[in-house]
Amino acid sequence: MANPPHGGILKDLIARDAPRRNQLSEEAEKLPAIVLSERQLCDLELILNGGFSPLEGFLNEKDYNGVVSDVRLADGNLFSIPITLDISQETIDELGVKPGARIALRDFRDDRNLAIITVDDVYKPNKEKEAKEVFGGDPEHPAVKYLFETAKEFYVGGKIDAIDRLMHYDYVALRYTPAELRLHFDKLGWSRVVAFQTRNPMHRAHRELTVRAARLRQANVLIHPVVGLTKPGDIDHFTRVRVYQALLPRYPNGMAVLGLLPLAMRMGGPREAIWHAIIRKNHGATHFIVGRDHAGPGKNSKGVDFYGPYDAQHAVTKYKDELGIEMVPFQQMTYLPDSDEYKPKDEVETGIRTLDISGTELRKRLRTGAEIPEWFSYPEVVRVLRESHPPRSKQGFTVFLTGYQNSGKDAIARALNVTLNQQGGRSVSLLLGETVRHELSSELGFSRADRDKNIGRIAFVASELTKAGAAVIAAPIAPFDSPRKQAKDLVEKHGSFYLIHVATPLEYAEKTDKRGIYAKARNGEIKGFTGVDDPYESPEKPDLTVDISKTNVRTAVHQIVLLLEAQGLLEQL
Repeated sequence: MANPPHGGILKDLIARDAPRRNQLSEEAEKLPAIVLSERQLCDLELILNGGFSPLEGFLNEKDYNGVVSDVRLADGNLFSIPITLDISQETIDELGVKPGARIALRDFRDDRNLAIITVDDVYKPNKEKEAKEVFGGDPEHPAVKYLFETAKEFYVGGKIDAIDRLMHYDYVALRYTPAELRLHFDKLGWSRVVAFQTRNPMHRAHRELTVRAARLRQANVLIHPVVGLTKPGDIDHFTRVRVYQALLPRYPNGMAVLGLLPLAMRMGGPREAIWHAIIRKNHGATHFIVGRDHAGPGKNSKGVDFYGPYDAQHAVTKYKDELGIEMVPFQQMTYLPDSDEYKPKDEVETGIRTLDISGTELRKRLRTGAEIPEWFSYPEVVRVLRESHPPRSKQGFTVFLTGYQNSGKDAIARALNVTLNQQGGRSVSLLLGETVRHELSSELGFSRADRDKNIGRIAFVASELTKAGAAVIAAPIAPFDSPRKQAKDLVEKHGSFYLIHVATPLEYAEKTDKRGIYAKARNGEIKGFTGVDDPYESPEKPDLTVDISKTNVRTAVHQIVLLLEAQGLLEQL
């Protein structure tokens, strides 16, 4: 056998530092603390449990430069992705972060101290070089965008003393540390283990691929999905884990084990594939499946792939002697209906009929309730996906109306509320501007900052209701473009968002104002009034534009209903 079973030195810092846990915990209480973000927590967890061995902390400048330039730590060990702790100048000054300092690392979710870092150095990274060398440099790449838009300007390097493991409340029995997984394999008597990386639901093709890989290598299968941070838009890990659990009995008895990996993916293609291989070796796997475009983020806005289809396989092959884990290369599997079997596409002879369902087509079928055939996915898997992805007519959505005071947006919102309630099928929530101001934002004024905060609150409530399957009708003035876009981004994590511009002219809104609000604003009795002494930025690309000076409320509501109906949101099942 080329690789020793579950081999390699595992640097389990939790086990190493367990005898000093109370002492370290007491020390941490007296130290300044860096509160870690979700991504930093994912990285810390895999440093602490040995998933990132040989790392014993966040990279110092020497190690960082080595990884970026040469895919190696300063001591020559292979490592392909920079694992860095980014902080701001403000944090450096506030906490006194400098070489030799000891700083507690704290979980933002429960304020628990998890570790102490002894600072080697604080350095300003070359982000342009990191973006190019590690991720290919395309500014649209999610990791590159993160580098320049989210990551702070300084990195802190240093070794870590472990205090405690992260606390998880979901799927605890499936969250094996590397040491626990190695022990589990030993208990089962497994000496050859093929690891399968995934961040998506698994269907029949994936089952066939992994079984085929196991048979070719006379091995067992570790299904090792990522449940940390994946690509925006990916299916949530709760749904995916239920899918994996439903699929597991479809493997021959005793062939497969499911374990969850709390990794923050970078979608780094070739570099990420090497990283994944190192991580799986640490978890006791002897073989690792690398498929087509492994860990690639797909295409950029010009339709160009970020990486070549087999770049990841070539990268892992290049370092195979050092990795200590054997790569199992696989092409995409395709279904042969005439023989009712799956085969790698490169093994299918010319003229043989094949069937495939793309990810886009699968999402469409889930959205519309169309049939998903058994040759593609098992019924128990489809059942889980349908529970989490109901058809469009059962999904939540938000209709967001914006326009001047007295433009008719409130009247349209009320009438639409009645219309949708009359139809039934889902709960309907109405968020009028004045109601929100009274109930949620009573302490806010009408400064730009307060207006933005008010729209942010409306967006948050709308997104939560949308996630719960409700129809949300929001009708604030919302005069500025930026918070409207932020509202759209927030809601669209959970459902559809439709921006309706009630483009009734200011003159008409003022002329028909029976409450005299515009007159008070003109007389200076009301300050910061949109259209009088505060601007209104018209939406550039609303989903629908209506104008009450040219039409009536009933017609405007009908136009919105037609828009929703065209999207399949009002279909009756």
